[in-house]
Amino acid sequence: MRAAFVPEPGKVEVGDFPVPVAEADGELVVRMERASICGSDVHAVYDGFHNEEWLGRPGYPGHEGVGEIVESRSARFPTGVRVLTVPVGSAGGCFAEFQLLDEDHVVPLPVDGDPARLLMAQQYGTTLYSMRMFCPEPGTGTAAIIGAGSAGLFFLQQALQRGFENLVVSDLNAERLAVAGRLGARTLIHAPEESFVDAVLDVTGGTGADLVIEAAGYDALRADAVAAVAVRGTLGFFGFPERLGMARFPMYDAFRKIVRIQWAGGTQSEPGLVAFRDAVQHIHTGAIEVEHCLGPAHRLDDVPAALEIARDQGHGAVKLSIDITGR
Repeated sequence: MRAAFVPEPGKVEVGDFPVPVAEADGELVVRMERASICGSDVHAVYDGFHNEEWLGRPGYPGHEGVGEIVESRSARFPTGVRVLTVPVGSAGGCFAEFQLLDEDHVVPLPVDGDPARLLMAQQYGTTLYSMRMFCPEPGTGTAAIIGAGSAGLFFLQQALQRGFENLVVSDLNAERLAVAGRLGARTLIHAPEESFVDAVLDVTGGTGADLVIEAAGYDALRADAVAAVAVRGTLGFFGFPERLGMARFPMYDAFRKIVRIQWAGGTQSEPGLVAFRDAVQHIHTGAIEVEHCLGPAHRLDDVPAALEIARDQGHGAVKLSIDITGR
C-alpha cells in the first residue's frame, strides 16, 4: 500500500508498505477514503512534537480520516461498515491506503452520509468536547475567538447556538474572516494590523469578554486572551502548545481577574466517544455547517506538499483534505 510517513523530524515522504493485518481481538483494518490535516500534524512534523516511536510508520501523523472496514476481529464492527477513524494524534495512521485500528477508535457513519462532509466530524468533535468543558451551561454576553481555522469556526457556531449575543473573531487571513462573518461573527479582527484586545474591550465597554477561546496555538495569543477576558470570565485554551517545555504566561493578570482556565484535549479517550458520535449526527443533519471546510482535496502522493501548505496558513483554505482513493 501507499502511505505518507515521517522518516525524520521535518521531513515527509510517500512510499510503499505492507498492508496491515488485524491479528488481536478488537482490531480492524480500514481502507481509507479521505483524510484531513490537523494543525497538530504540522507541529508533529516540523516543531519537535513528534512521537519518536512512530517515525517511519505508515500514515503518521494523520489522525482525521474516513474509510470502510475491510477486515475485522471486532464483534462490534463487521466488514463493510464505513467509519470515522479517530486514533490519538500521537499514534495516527490516516495518511495511508489502509490503517490498523482498535474498535475503541472508530465511529460508524450513516450509510447515506457524504464521507467528505462527515470527515469533518473529527475536528468538530474535538471542539464539541472542548466546548462542553469551556461552557457547560447556556452562555450570554460576548464570546471572543482567536483563530478562524476549522476549529475556531466550529467554536463560533457553537457559541452562537449557546446564546452568546456578540461574537468577536480574529485571524491573520481575510478569507477565513469572511467565512466567520457569514457564519455570524459581528466583529472581525484582521491581525496583526488590528488589535484583538482593543476590539474586545471596545465591544464590551471595557469589561472584557465572558468567554475567550484561543484556537491558534501561540503564547502571545494566550496572553491576549487573558487581557481580553472579563473578571471571573472563562478562558478556553484549545490551540496546541507553541513549544516544548516552559512557556511565558501572564499569571498575575489571570490571577487578579480570577479567571477560570480550561485546557482542551482528550476527546479520543472519552468513554463511548460521545462527542465524536454527536458530531457525526450534527453534521449529517445539518445542525453544524461544514461546507467552508470542503476545499480542493490533495492526492495521497501530495501529502508532503499539502503539509507545507498547511504550515503556511493553508494559503487561505480553512481545511486541507486528502483524497486517498485518487492516490
